[in-house]
Amino acid sequence: MSLIVQKYGGTSMGSPERIREVARRVERFVKDGHQLVVVVSAMSGETNRLLGLAKELNPEPDPREIDVIASTGEQVSIGLLAIALHRLVLKAKSYTGFQVRILTDDAYSKARILSIDETNIRKDLDEGNVVVVAGFQGIDDKGNITTLGRGGSDTTGVAIAAALTADECQIYTDVDGVYTTDPRLVPDARRLDTITFEEMLELASLGSKVLQIRSVEFAGKYKVKLRVLSSFTDVNSTDMGTLITFEEEEAMEQAIISGIAFNRDEAKITVRGVPDKPGIAYSILGPVADANIDVDMIIQNASLEGLTDFSFTVHRNEFKRAMQVLNDTVKPATGAREVVGDDRIAKVSLVGIGMRTHAGIASRMFGALARENVNIQMISTSEIKTSVVVDEKYMELAVRVLHREFELDKPPVEEKMKP
Repeated sequence: MSLIVQKYGGTSMGSPERIREVARRVERFVKDGHQLVVVVSAMSGETNRLLGLAKELNPEPDPREIDVIASTGEQVSIGLLAIALHRLVLKAKSYTGFQVRILTDDAYSKARILSIDETNIRKDLDEGNVVVVAGFQGIDDKGNITTLGRGGSDTTGVAIAAALTADECQIYTDVDGVYTTDPRLVPDARRLDTITFEEMLELASLGSKVLQIRSVEFAGKYKVKLRVLSSFTDVNSTDMGTLITFEEEEAMEQAIISGIAFNRDEAKITVRGVPDKPGIAYSILGPVADANIDVDMIIQNASLEGLTDFSFTVHRNEFKRAMQVLNDTVKPATGAREVVGDDRIAKVSLVGIGMRTHAGIASRMFGALARENVNIQMISTSEIKTSVVVDEKYMELAVRVLHREFELDKPPVEEKMKP
């Protein structure tokens, strides 16, 4: 008998019929002898509806009250799924995040999990219950309801699996695994049977929407076996989706490049004509960080007559606020000539552990883009990824060109050689 944590997203819970399908899938695992904890999201579109209601009443609602409102979508889902399971004559019990006592910090709308009290969950499992837990939410040490940010139910699922030392955490979504890139953009994208945690972490951080980055971080930290599957396959399907592995040697696919991530939600800011002296980077980015604005790619140009240009990217939603901070605080403090920005850029990234042992990947990437007249504005590299910033209108072209250049539609050589 295995202990399995399953997580179902909003599309999987999107209607009464979809909830019945989830219940039937859970029933199959229970009949196979497994203990099950099921983490669910709000029904598709429900969180947006709730937040829309709040903003109709106040364009800048209090963050604490927003979390109170946003958390109710998952509360409805757990009750509905428990009722559907009861109809199948299964023992089931639902819990909100604060009933479990998923303790978080007090950063409303993007809280981080600190600990989980699994006592009640273990007791219910021992009594033969399917335990249904609301994703996306917790409680701080003052008793306030908190939420974990978009995609936070993934993190809830992985965190509960870690707390229970579950045999596997299965993330059910509307796609049947992790692909070399978004198949809606590149129809020839290929599903991966396995991918390393390191690669998945990079893909998640660079724009892949399959898993929330914090859930991958959790899984890697606590060695939670993680699998991505589709809830839209037949409930009796034996499809195994994509396994996210701990070690490179476990991966059956040793491709140089595993995937291409892209992100439209980028904006570039350049602070021009700042003194090229020690501490200037802190003088620019310190106030940005104090405003709780995350910075991604950073480039500082070579000095010319003692002055330099300093460029970095932020999330597009933070663009206006970052520009305001820079113009109001940084520009007068540093004597910068001007602050300019562009919120119509995109980031395209190659990811693969094979890049460690294969030279020339970046130059091959740049050459492929140059042949299509795609101008590169910024470049960032690490041991297993290379990212470029391009004009947003060229993003889809860049992804298709790179997918073709690195033949990601074809199985790796090792797979081709299998009988």
